[in-house]
Amino acid sequence: MGPLKNVRVVELAGIGPGPMCAMLLADLGADVVRVERTEASGLGTPSEPQFEVTNRGKRLIAVNLKKSQGRTIVLRLVDRADVLIEGFRPGVMERLGIGPEVCRSRNPRLVYGRMTGFGQDGVLANAAGHDLNYIALTGALHAMGPRNGPPTPPLNLIGDFGGGALYLALGIVSALFERHQSGEGQIIDAAMVEGAASLMSVFYGRKAAGLWKERGENILDGGAPYYGVYETRDGLYISIAAIERKFFAELARRIGLEESFVVRQEDRSHWPEMEQKLKAIFLAKTRNEWCALLEGTDACFAPVLSMSEAPRHPHNVSRNVFVDVSGYFQPAPAPRFSRSKTATPGPVAAIGAQTDQVLAEVGYCEKEVAVLRNAGAIK
Repeated sequence: MGPLKNVRVVELAGIGPGPMCAMLLADLGADVVRVERTEASGLGTPSEPQFEVTNRGKRLIAVNLKKSQGRTIVLRLVDRADVLIEGFRPGVMERLGIGPEVCRSRNPRLVYGRMTGFGQDGVLANAAGHDLNYIALTGALHAMGPRNGPPTPPLNLIGDFGGGALYLALGIVSALFERHQSGEGQIIDAAMVEGAASLMSVFYGRKAAGLWKERGENILDGGAPYYGVYETRDGLYISIAAIERKFFAELARRIGLEESFVVRQEDRSHWPEMEQKLKAIFLAKTRNEWCALLEGTDACFAPVLSMSEAPRHPHNVSRNVFVDVSGYFQPAPAPRFSRSKTATPGPVAAIGAQTDQVLAEVGYCEKEVAVLRNAGAIK
């Protein structure tokens, strides 16, 4: 099922963007074999296997890459794969003997996806880092936060998942498309710094045009009172994004905001007064009361929902935005296709659960698997 059915992906275990990228491909129908370590890496913030959502839809095997037999297993997987995904520091895969030159000499059609923070070369290529460090170098972190405070660390959506996983996935799909013309695979150097910088394209354009001010003083960063979050009487929050004049006029009419604020919407000298007025208005009703008045209208309104509330919102329920898997909600695969249907995610497999099955597919007999297990090459 899915538009990527029959695409075979080998994912070498990592954290953050690599697993997310492989999950996206698996959601779209790719056969993803994740090569887990036989021992914990000590990286990231691991949870119980059943809650590692990015492992959904994958087959998990456990291989010791420090053993020559383990590296041979990866190479045999590569022989029949379309894609390999790895997220090690530059040079690690080469030292292990499973770098792109070795792999593509065995399988010239292989798309070799490399995910790093700083890229395969450059001044910081070999430095350790995480999402926050990568977006700090792009101007993205500096642009987020309150007007009179420090930048606010966001969730790792911008570096790891937006600038990392999604750009690597786009690169992989693009390389697979190009392969239909050339017959050859290629190497993808996906760096989170570069992906996050690309996501900032619009804002660099606005800065060049003189339309970007200091942090917290712009329309889209909470500076404009008509684009922000407000507290309600019951201590919850709502979001308002009435940027266009007609939508702001609709909002003002429905909440009882004076017309004088509408005609002066872009007059920044009146923004402090407008913000205080909106704060007072929204504090007068509960979140549910504002939902009853504004939700579904052209006021550009939505309640600020927690992760416990979001899966039960009527719109999300009507679209099956979330699915219940093994007793807890997780986001459903996206996007949707008119012909290629994506499968509903099932429970996440245990680490190593499909080791024997996958090894059999690449030609190992039961006796050879037993030898590998006794040698500590698999688990």
